[in-house]
Amino acid sequence: MDLALAGRIAEVAAVEEDFEGQVHVAVVLDGDPGRDLGSASQIGHRFFFAPDELEPLDGPAGSPPGHRVLVAGVGNIFMADDGFGPEAATALASRSWPDGVHVADFGIRGMDLAYRMLDGYDTVVLLDAMPHGESPGTLSLIEPDVAALPGEGAPEAHAMDPVKVLALARHLGDGTLPRVLVVGCEPEVRMNGDEVDVVVGLSEPVREAVERSVPFVESLIADLLADAAERR
Repeated sequence: MDLALAGRIAEVAAVEEDFEGQVHVAVVLDGDPGRDLGSASQIGHRFFFAPDELEPLDGPAGSPPGHRVLVAGVGNIFMADDGFGPEAATALASRSWPDGVHVADFGIRGMDLAYRMLDGYDTVVLLDAMPHGESPGTLSLIEPDVAALPGEGAPEAHAMDPVKVLALARHLGDGTLPRVLVVGCEPEVRMNGDEVDVVVGLSEPVREAVERSVPFVESLIADLLADAAERR
């Protein structure tokens, strides 16, 4: 254990298991401005501990806000427009958010996302490239039917299948999930992962959609928090 971190307040970002079956808890420090930098936050902003090295907070300091929201960008930045989610999450992470609203780029880390979804969030908003036959760059809001999800399906190590992630999260949560919303973007360039070459960068319509996704998600979060406040 790093003594410089003793007594610091942190939030669990992921729970991981190594090849020897040892469980490690990845945490991000409270107040660290680099905690939600997506893939960049993996270096210098996440610290790993054994479960018995951590002490949960009690009382007001450790109490969660009234409504917690996770905004998660998902997708592969090396597969053209599939990188919409990570790019949108990066744009949103630079904005100011109320307490309890966290924005992060999960890329293709499906296992991390499945565990993070169960970290006391009331609503999870996924940002993803989703083909629906609309014009490229079209944004849509979908609430998937979690009751219709298939049985547990472990996410692949180098791919992100939101259906498998939701199914795994439901399995890990003993059948319960937070409310899940998906902000989808119609891609122009679609790849299936079997291509020899990678394509880094978004098409023009999807790049413009990233800009439009910022006020779109800000409005969505404001509505979610307002509805939650009215129900209290």
